[in-house]
Amino acid sequence: MSKRQNHREEVFIKILDAAEIEFGLKGYNGASLQHIAERAGLPKPNIIYYFQSKANLYKQVLDQTLMGWNDLFDRATINDDPAHVLDGFIRVKLKQSFEKGATSRLFAMEVIGGALHIGDYLKEELRPWFMSRVALLQGWMDAGKMRQCDPASVIFMIWSTTQHYADFEAQVLALSGVESLTDGDLQRIGDTVSGIILAGCGLSLPTES
Repeated sequence: MSKRQNHREEVFIKILDAAEIEFGLKGYNGASLQHIAERAGLPKPNIIYYFQSKANLYKQVLDQTLMGWNDLFDRATINDDPAHVLDGFIRVKLKQSFEKGATSRLFAMEVIGGALHIGDYLKEELRPWFMSRVALLQGWMDAGKMRQCDPASVIFMIWSTTQHYADFEAQVLALSGVESLTDGDLQRIGDTVSGIILAGCGLSLPTES
């Protein structure tokens, strides 16, 4: 990769990181390209050059969030051990909820608001991916690797349970009586959440978890 390409990639990532923070704090309507540019330390025309509009930048942030959430599960195949895959998926999702709660809440508010900006993405891009993962789970079930159950509900359950710790962070902290969650909490919660979900699928926690 040339120096010019490296520079473009660095600027692109810098803008996305700044936008993720700005949208997470203020939502779509409250954020502005000017404030995102200031947070990124770049001129506003740079934002427009790379992303054309606030709407496109917002979609890119949400798309990046979804790709980060589902990356591990995306690489799984019928030959993999479902217990290892699902346990890893759950723990990565929980870690992301601990570390990037603002983007999870941003996505949640977008969907609650009717997915006005990402409705097409959900139908045209996320749904085919989702159906491929449903088929993978069904394949594991048909192969006798896990108990027969509704595969779509398993995925929804993993998403909702892990994202709860980000979307309802204020409630979690208030009821737990702490100011923040620790790595120890992450391990404890991961053991509990993954253990319950895997047990419902007829699976056991991998011994190294």
